[in-house]
Amino acid sequence: QVQLVESGGGSVVPGGSLRLSCEFTGSDLSTTAYLLGWYRQAPGKERRLLATINNPGITNYPDPMQGRFTISKGDAKNTWNLQMNSLKPEDTAVYYCNIKISFGPTRREYWGQGTQVIVSS
Repeated sequence: QVQLVESGGGSVVPGGSLRLSCEFTGSDLSTTAYLLGWYRQAPGKERRLLATINNPGITNYPDPMQGRFTISKGDAKNTWNLQMNSLKPEDTAVYYCNIKISFGPTRREYWGQGTQVIVSS
């Protein structure tokens, strides 16, 4: 079954760190064009794009997040991480990963179910 699964959320005190992971449980994407993005959605707010990474590993941060967040490929196949440092209460949100894949002329898009991050003392 093809799906995108996030993990690594939880509760952390302000100033702490978390590393979120995202895994695509479909075909091997090592030679496939894709764009993986991390988003978050805080209560009452729109979903917001935080960072993207493509297959060559080029990253982009539409919202610089003051350099606190870093997107990267994971060590395992079809995995990606979002390292979050110096967390603030306003970082509390549900974090989602999204992947857009190009299979030749066909494009597919998948969303994960989200993982909750709570930053609170």
